[in-house]
Amino acid sequence: MIDIRRAAAIGAAVTATACAAVALAPAAVAAEPAAQRATAAPKAAAAQYNGVCGSGYAVVNSAQIGTKGTVFLTYNSATGKNCVVTIRNKPGKAVHMTASLGFASPTTTVTDTGYFTTYAGPVYLDARGLCVTWRGEISGEVAGKNGTNCGSLAVNR
Repeated sequence: MIDIRRAAAIGAAVTATACAAVALAPAAVAAEPAAQRATAAPKAAAAQYNGVCGSGYAVVNSAQIGTKGTVFLTYNSATGKNCVVTIRNKPGKAVHMTASLGFASPTTTVTDTGYFTTYAGPVYLDARGLCVTWRGEISGEVAGKNGTNCGSLAVNR
């Protein structure tokens, strides 16, 4: 019993110390010069997947396209199809955008490219058992990945 009480007393002391540190933390931030706090640039809101690939598709990978948007790779396990969509952080005036999805053997690529206000794509490809290469482009900035999200290679095409 004595050991339990000592542990409880030590735990209470640690909790009290931690609470005191948390209570002091805002004062430390307030003491920070305003010029230093003001220099932190606000981050652009990242694009969210908009569900445009359709029912049953879930995001399995994504890549930021600089500060302009995100390219999303989705997969539907019921159909075995992948889908790619490129989404801008801030919709606006139409800009050049691309959504691209492909695999190496046999060489196949599906692309949607043009001037869009919000998103490019969706593009679909049945890539069961294969690794996919996917890309998105917004106004000259490109992001994506080569040979990722490999399905079971036991699947025969």
